[in-house]
Amino acid sequence: MLTTLKRIVQEMSQIPALEQALFRVASRVKQVMQVDSCSIYLADYEHQEFILKATDGLHPGAVDQVRIGFSEGLIGLVGQREEPLNIQNAHEHPRFKHYPEVHEENYKAFLGTPIIHQRNVLGVITMQQAKMRFFSEDEEAFLVTLAAQLALEITNAEIRGALSNNDIVPSGVRQKKVMGIAGSPGLAIGHGFSTDSTVDLRRLVVKRADDLQREVQIYRKAVEITRKQVDELSGSLEESIPEDVKAIFQLYHHLLDANSLGREVEAKIQEKWCAGSSLKMVVEDYAARFANMDDPYMQERAIDIIDLSNRILVNILQLTRGEDHALPNATRDSILVAEEVSATMLAEFPREYLKGIISIRGSNNSHAAILARAMGVPAVMGCQNVSPSLLENKEILLDGYSGEVLISPDKSIRQSFAQLIEEEDLLSERIDAEADKACETQDGCRMSLLINAGLSVEIETVARSQGNGIGLYRTEIPFMLRESFPSEKEQIKLYSEVLHCVPEQQVTMRTLDVGGDKPLPYFPINEENPFLGWRGVRLTLDHPEIFLVQIRAMLKASLGLKNLQIMLPMISSVNEVQEATRLIDQAFFEVREEANETGQLLVKPKIGVMLEVPSVLYQLPQLAKHVDFFSVGSNDLTQYLLAVDRNNTRVAGLYNSYHPAVLSALYDIVRQADANNIPVTVCGEIAGEPGGAILLMGMGYRRLSMNAHNLRKINWVVRNVNLQESKNLLSCALTAHTHQDVYAHINDYLEQKGLGGLIRAGS
Repeated sequence: MLTTLKRIVQEMSQIPALEQALFRVASRVKQVMQVDSCSIYLADYEHQEFILKATDGLHPGAVDQVRIGFSEGLIGLVGQREEPLNIQNAHEHPRFKHYPEVHEENYKAFLGTPIIHQRNVLGVITMQQAKMRFFSEDEEAFLVTLAAQLALEITNAEIRGALSNNDIVPSGVRQKKVMGIAGSPGLAIGHGFSTDSTVDLRRLVVKRADDLQREVQIYRKAVEITRKQVDELSGSLEESIPEDVKAIFQLYHHLLDANSLGREVEAKIQEKWCAGSSLKMVVEDYAARFANMDDPYMQERAIDIIDLSNRILVNILQLTRGEDHALPNATRDSILVAEEVSATMLAEFPREYLKGIISIRGSNNSHAAILARAMGVPAVMGCQNVSPSLLENKEILLDGYSGEVLISPDKSIRQSFAQLIEEEDLLSERIDAEADKACETQDGCRMSLLINAGLSVEIETVARSQGNGIGLYRTEIPFMLRESFPSEKEQIKLYSEVLHCVPEQQVTMRTLDVGGDKPLPYFPINEENPFLGWRGVRLTLDHPEIFLVQIRAMLKASLGLKNLQIMLPMISSVNEVQEATRLIDQAFFEVREEANETGQLLVKPKIGVMLEVPSVLYQLPQLAKHVDFFSVGSNDLTQYLLAVDRNNTRVAGLYNSYHPAVLSALYDIVRQADANNIPVTVCGEIAGEPGGAILLMGMGYRRLSMNAHNLRKINWVVRNVNLQESKNLLSCALTAHTHQDVYAHINDYLEQKGLGGLIRAGS
């Protein structure tokens, strides 16, 4: 039965037109299940009715003519109940409704099941038989399983139909929405532009060669040209991205090194393969190994290897045959679309036309996402069921906050979206004009805004003029962008630059927080459930040699300064804090002895913990006895409280920091922290969102840490509200039933304050 199901679905997926595919399914089901009729109805939500789209058994003239209301007949009942309906004699059922066009007078037995995708009823599939009987459990199970498979295929086919490159849009086909993973915040409008090269290593046909020395020379020359091109691309981003983000291109240089790919490629040439074929064999082996790893960061590296190798191949072909494989350039506002957006694609794209990025594959760990955030370009990663060619020249609305992509939007939707972008631009102008004013509410409540840093010192220097310090310095990002653990000297240099960036303001450095969605390429961790596994402080306590080197580097970097604070991630028990502080004390005594010999000042830093694992919410009084401050990591706290992997597109819609349970947890934390006289900061995404900042202020938080680009906006928001109103808004939010209710309260409040439409509350 399973084989039959797979065959039917496979046949459907190979038929480009949805209507033809549905007819094929109806025919195959009738044949396989040996019933008298199989029919498929699709839902039309605009007219609130099911339309007969395919049948083998009912009158063919009824297709597209018979329309059954959502509350009518047995088809409507299946849709309403959202479960199978198995009837021995349909004519005797009280909901039976006769439609003379379908000629079903002779059919007694009826089995119908809904076709559901992501909680939406897409249609109903039925089997009917003249003989009066109940369909068996096996027959019912078959139809239910088939319906689940059909739901995905119908969704894919609808998207393909809406995105077809025909000039004439079929009647009834409207705008389509595709969901991905938010990679870089912001809104964008543009036309899809695919830079996917026609030169693809994967499509190259391998060939033998006779002049092996010439092939080696061609390969080496191609690599030399590619190296220069990569240098130029890296240089073109000189002013657009921070210094540490440019380390992305170091991987390309590493691969271009003769001791890396080169040695193996030349070995293949000696086996009498041409330069291009040799490159293909070596690279595809590497790419397959990376792609098959469970580690998401390592999977992303397959993208980089293939991208770079395609560039080498272009140069090989030009040297061999003199072919020109230059790619077209954008000439209007565009959304860059590719199967796998690479760092070099971004570097090549004309910056004045780059409005947004869509990567069909990839995650928020990819180099493209890191670069997009650094460049301030909205991006959506991991879009499913579309291809770059289908998005080519289509108008696209891209929401980098939610991961939503709207293709061929309705005119009214586009106008609203364009207005939202215009309002955000106007807001930016207003914010910039008042950026130097103190962050204080209208009734005198003073807030401290800090920076979440990690990519570079240059970007974060805004903290000196706009923020109150660095509330979270993510030390793992420099670790992730290197090919091996940085030495103590390298870490000292890096941390010293950060600490001296804001010498009069506090800098909270989080110890190495890897694992889960932040793996190290040179320290792979293979786990079935990495988010509940060996990550954060758990890893570093198991490897004190890594932990102690990092702590010593932090302490040595702080010599002569008083602004270092150290924060421990992923704490789930008091024991972990005790063990970590013991190691920190050990490192402190070692560095202090060295400092005394040279007459340098070493101040013992304050130690804090991140509150992100739900267990610590019930141990805050005990933790308060061992640490100097708390910092709430609301992103992971939300993920763990709601049991939602925020990087999983299937359940990402359930992840929401405005869930009333999450808000209640945040409120409880600040009350317990105040009761124990422990300073507390929020450093998750909610702190950098206007609605979130207002609610957190109402709870009692006075320190919020956020990405640098949110700093001015939150400063402006705080100065345009008052504390009492934020407390009233919090009361409404805490008693709400859903996060949608919370959004409604926030948006109503912003409307009353004259701020409606200017600020995204957090959708």
